Amino acid sequence: MSLAQVLFYMMAFIAVASTLFVAATKNLVRSIFMFFITLFALAGLYVLALADFVAITQIVIYVGGILVLILFAFMLSGKETLNVIGTQSNKFISINKLPAMLLAGLFLIVLLNMIFKIDANNLDWVKKSVITKNMILPDSSMTENIGINLMTKYLLPFEAISVLLMIALIGAAHLSRKGRGA
Repeated sequence: MSLAQVLFYMMAFIAVASTLFVAATKNLVRSIFMFFITLFALAGLYVLALADFVAITQIVIYVGGILVLILFAFMLSGKETLNVIGTQSNKFISINKLPAMLLAGLFLIVLLNMIFKIDANNLDWVKKSVITKNMILPDSSMTENIGINLMTKYLLPFEAISVLLMIALIGAAHLSRKGRGA
């Protein structure tokens, strides 16, 4: 087993274990910090897949932006809201959660079926791209091309996302002020 495989399995285990902890824990603070670990493990998987730009974007956008917004929302929440959440019964299996559990089980069956039946190395389009050498190889121009395309061809979606994040930040600030009677 190579070092890359060991790192992949380690990062995958960390991602899955921390995700399960996030879903199963009752403590909201611990859940947020384990979500932080999950996002870093995903960034590590992107690095192993030679997607360096996506890994950096994962860290900057999700860890640096979204997770900080979640922490602010938690810190600005009123005590009454957190107490109501804490007093709810959190049985893992209940009749109210049956549709969600059935849907999750269906997705798990489809995912496992796909993993065990597909042979990625023998797909026609993979073989054809290897023969014609139509593959993306990691080099220094990949990130440069992404940056150029992001600032020219895809400038409008990039700016739309920044406006959406700004609206979310303004909404969070407004909700935090609303509770203080302002």
